[in-house]
Amino acid sequence: MLQSEWISLLCEDEQGKFNGDSGIKISQSQEPLSELEKSMDAIIDVFHQYSRREGDRDTLSKMELKLLIEKQLANYLRHVKNKATIDEIMKDLDINKDAQISFCEMMLLITRVTIATHEHLHEVEDQQHQQQHKHQHHH
Repeated sequence: MLQSEWISLLCEDEQGKFNGDSGIKISQSQEPLSELEKSMDAIIDVFHQYSRREGDRDTLSKMELKLLIEKQLANYLRHVKNKATIDEIMKDLDINKDAQISFCEMMLLITRVTIATHEHLHEVEDQQHQQQHKHQHHH
């Protein structure tokens, strides 16, 4: 199965909501949240900070998406400045072609950026390791 097909299945229904028969049931306990759970809550909170600015309160318009990228992903998506790039990202994420980005569709961007960042960190780590290795041989 292609990555794009798998991603489309995740956001399959019309509203882009996660379909309920995933077998995942969320139950809030009184236990303190883990680091990962806190990060998940932060993603949800940030999405809503931007989705509630205009139009549908649970989707991002192109303007809201642009603001979210500029303010929340400025370090990781430094190259995204011009309108054409925002248009491309919008077109790419908008699986159901409703000119809005649902939470599920926005998670595709978060996932891609997180994977790319993970790979970049490994590249930097590898370069640093190689440099240290070179220095050891020169002494």
